[in-house]
Formats: sequence, structure tokens, C-alpha cells
Amino acid sequence: MKVLVACEFSGVVREAFRKRGHDAWSCDLEPAMDKSPYHFQRTVSHVWDRLSWDLLIAHPPCTHLAVSGARWWSLRPLEQELAAAFFMDCIAAPVPRVCVENPIGAMSRLYRKPDQIIQPWMFGHGETKATCLWMRGLPLLVPTQIVEGRKPRCHYESPGIKNCLTRQQRRSITLQGIADAMASQWGGL
Repeated sequence: MKVLVACEFSGVVREAFRKRGHDAWSCDLEPAMDKSPYHFQRTVSHVWDRLSWDLLIAHPPCTHLAVSGARWWSLRPLEQELAAAFFMDCIAAPVPRVCVENPIGAMSRLYRKPDQIIQPWMFGHGETKATCLWMRGLPLLVPTQIVEGRKPRCHYESPGIKNCLTRQQRRSITLQGIADAMASQWGGL
């Protein structure tokens, strides 16, 4: 299966699919954190318009869409409009199977309610971080390892640079258990 993971610099989801034998690539404006050769450093529309894909998993930036930033929405309407337009471009991508993820936020109002809301503790990580999934041509993810612990790691993570990554970059990295579930459950379709 040819898999494109959009707006992913970490390579976590890409590598989960590659480990299962899929032709998976990531794409982001930033270089690949793992320096992988299976990464396009460019706009994602450039990639999906020129190559054929079976599955798109997109992580569009949530800075102007997440409910955690709602107090600034009225001050940045153009930024929110552009972010929502890019989100919708991902939804409408010319790929048969699509998953677009984002936190709880404006897209539930501007587009529609998500198909599914997942938590890290459903996939082996003892923490909370509600993640919405809007899907086309894909089944819901089935929890793989429900664990104890409901700590909001991302919420309390300190700002600044740590291990050469910004807080925003650290928070955007998909947890391994979720990436593995996507690869194992959607990779066989």
C-alpha cells in the first residue's frame, strides 16, 4: 500500500507503516527529524497532486483551530480561515482513504463532528490528549491496549526548546501506540 503521512516531520506514523512492508512516506515543510530518505520536504498538495496514493493520514497544523487557543480566534480570523481551508484540502485530497487528525476545536463547527475521538490511554500510553479523527474510506480505530493513567502530559509540558525541539513540535508527535494501531488496522485494507 502507498501511504502518505502529511504534516509529519517526526516519521513515527511513516515508520509504523514501513515496518509492516508498506511504501510509506512523510511530507512536511520541515526536514525529517529522523533524517529519513522517505520524506518530502515540501507542500503536501505538491506531493498528492503528482503521485498516486492509497492512504493519506494528515496532521494539519492546529494552532488556529484547537479549542485550547479559542481565546485568540477573534483576533486572528484570517489565520483561522487559512488553517480551516488547508484542513478541508486534506479532507478533499485525491486519495481513496483519508484520515485527518486534529484536537478538539473549530473544525467540529466549521466542518462537522469527527468520526472518532481517541485517547493515548486506549493505545498503551497512560495519558490524555483527545485527538479527533475525520475519515473517508476507513474504519474506526479499535483500542489496542487500554492502560491506567490519565495524565495530561502535553498540557503541562513546559515551553521552550528541549532536545532541539520546540514545545509545539514535541506536542505534535504521534505516540507510537496510535501509529502502530493505524498501521496494523488500516495497512491491510
